[in-house]
Amino acid sequence: MKKTLANLLKILVFFGVGFGILYLVYQNQDAAWQEQCALDGVPAEDCSLIGKILSDFRSANYFWLLMVLLVFVISNVSRTIRWHMLVRPLGYRPKSWNGFFTIMLGYFANLGFPRIGEVIRAGTFARYEGIAVEKVMGTVVVDRIADVLSMLLVMGLAFALQFGQVMQFVQSFDKDDGGGSSGLGFWLLVLAGAGLVGLGVLFIFRRRLEGLALYRRVVEVLRGFGQGIQTIRKLDRPWLFLFHSVNIWLMYYLMTFLGFLSFEPTADLGPMAALLIFVVGALGIVIPSPGGMGTYHLLVTTALVLFYAVPEADAFSFANILFFSVQIGCNILLGLVALVVLPLINRHYHPTPAASTPPTSRPAPTPAASPRPTRTSRTSPSAPRKAAASARPSSRPKGTSWSASTTARSSCASLPISPTFRR
Repeated sequence: MKKTLANLLKILVFFGVGFGILYLVYQNQDAAWQEQCALDGVPAEDCSLIGKILSDFRSANYFWLLMVLLVFVISNVSRTIRWHMLVRPLGYRPKSWNGFFTIMLGYFANLGFPRIGEVIRAGTFARYEGIAVEKVMGTVVVDRIADVLSMLLVMGLAFALQFGQVMQFVQSFDKDDGGGSSGLGFWLLVLAGAGLVGLGVLFIFRRRLEGLALYRRVVEVLRGFGQGIQTIRKLDRPWLFLFHSVNIWLMYYLMTFLGFLSFEPTADLGPMAALLIFVVGALGIVIPSPGGMGTYHLLVTTALVLFYAVPEADAFSFANILFFSVQIGCNILLGLVALVVLPLINRHYHPTPAASTPPTSRPAPTPAASPRPTRTSRTSPSAPRKAAASARPSSRPKGTSWSASTTARSSCASLPISPTFRR
């Protein structure tokens, strides 16, 4: 009971954080919208930000929004295939629908409690496929490690291709009335230098830090990343794993670009702008809030205003259109479908058991002993010797041990027998 209440409290806290951030963003945008209405001579009673957002939703191009949902589904098909590539080396052949719908169920769970979706996904998949939960959880960790590496590469690509926009943004803060170097660029250099110094200190005093629990935890995380990469290298077709990893993030990028096309104020920004806004929005999703609610709106709205001079109200409308289209059209809808479909498709499903080790080759059968010959002419040479030995009285002196007499007989038996006696 206490554990249930604690989990419920955590869910309420995260929902409160998400709604709180979203409310603050809305309040700021509403104030800016009221100022714009005053400049345009629009009465305050006719100036409603919520009304504008609903109007923007109605005027959006639903064809492109449907394309957004389609590429979202395609990305998760690739995610399912990539995940199964990590499960198969364990000796299992899981059902594709189980992988896809458990991923959808995980997204649905993340709306209530951030990052719990990975646990729900692993536990549900393990239940229906008959695999140990810890094994499935290991594959989910490797899957997420691949996502982290992919995200870092995409971030580097976005900042490289949109370097001018990023530097323009930095230089807009890099101003000092006194002519000194107290702008944002200066502090970024200071921060980078402090980071390098910190890494040097950690390297020098690493022996003393090994006793700290935090240091050991960080080392374990880094080792986990390394082991995950090694697991990817051991796959049968690593090039296929790489292909699906690229396709997942390409589809994610297309979701932002197609979202641009669906909304008139952003339709002309172009693919490079979509790449940078996609990266900024991905950072908003990573921050622990229900599905990125609030944090996604804050970062995307700010980036559109600062980088591309989109009006604040239009930028906020775009963030809402794309966010709620994906959350309602995919995560909630497909999550509810997964809750219904998974029990139905697994009613008579018997998962493929773990592949056992191949049986070893059977040893060659021992040939049956040949029957004793009955013809006297074919008797073995040792037969007369055995008969003579049985006919002789025992020569073992009284008091002599059996081992001594046995040794004597074995030594006599090793003497050569004359050919005449053999015949």
